Amino acid sequence: MPDRAREPEPEPDPVPAQMTDLDLRLVRYFTVVAEHGHFGRAAHALHLTQPSLSRQVQRLEQQLGVRLLDRTPRGTRLTEAGEVFLPRARALLGSAAEATARARAAAEPSRIVVGYLTAIIVTPAVRELRRRHPDADVRSLHLTWHESRQALLDRRVDAMVARLPFPTDGLHVTVLYDEPRVLVVPLDHRLAGKESVTVDDLAGEPMPRVRGSDPAWSAFWRLEPRPDGLPVPDGPYVDEVEDKFELVAAGQTVLVSAAASGFALRPDLTSVPLVGVEPSHVVLATRADDRGRLVTAFRKAARTHLTGGFVPPERAGH
Repeated sequence: MPDRAREPEPEPDPVPAQMTDLDLRLVRYFTVVAEHGHFGRAAHALHLTQPSLSRQVQRLEQQLGVRLLDRTPRGTRLTEAGEVFLPRARALLGSAAEATARARAAAEPSRIVVGYLTAIIVTPAVRELRRRHPDADVRSLHLTWHESRQALLDRRVDAMVARLPFPTDGLHVTVLYDEPRVLVVPLDHRLAGKESVTVDDLAGEPMPRVRGSDPAWSAFWRLEPRPDGLPVPDGPYVDEVEDKFELVAAGQTVLVSAAASGFALRPDLTSVPLVGVEPSHVVLATRADDRGRLVTAFRKAARTHLTGGFVPPERAGH
């Protein structure tokens, strides 16, 4: 008996133009097939059988009223309609994931994590938030200088109190208070004991370098560019704040710091006020689109209760 010619697969049934409902699960299946270029490999990645996956993609094609994939002996390839639909399908899945995350965050207002940097005190605002929302789980988390913004974007923290400068795109930033900047030197340094110093007084003094630091951040704390146009002598590389203080105490570098930083705990260091320079701005940062109940409440508490109040070095015994 002669072999029967293989009948062509039927085209998907047309769907009325006004019908726009899509099953996101089917959309995801399509994107996985498109990425693998093969139903078998895609089915393995999705933990489905190949016939089942093929039927699911056909259902999507029926919903859209177009063919998205051409089946070939070697796998699959996108049709012209599939090429157009694929980037929009990925965007659709991304939007759905973001919408889900935001909805869950809004429906779970019982927890907030407040990030803070070294020598910044958030306790008064955290305590006030706990008092006003006794049902909430209010936590605080210390962050290193280089991870602060990313911790917000990664949702490890929901609010952050930190010092500028750092990239603020995608964030809502409010200045809470200013801290004067000071020069930190060992007790036997030539500038120790002066009433104040200017940038010109620091000519020739090496400044530490921080690995991987943001250029704007580095320039702010190294006082660059200098008025005389001369480069700042490079001190040693450091990774942690405490390493800076150790190098200063050893006489290998001097350091520009916020007045409230932890150097006041060391009896072998002293500070001198820096005049003629912009102060350090302590800010509250949250994700720009976060309007959750606890985040909004913490913004209010921070503006009211976090107003500086650092201990000047002379009152700390320096």
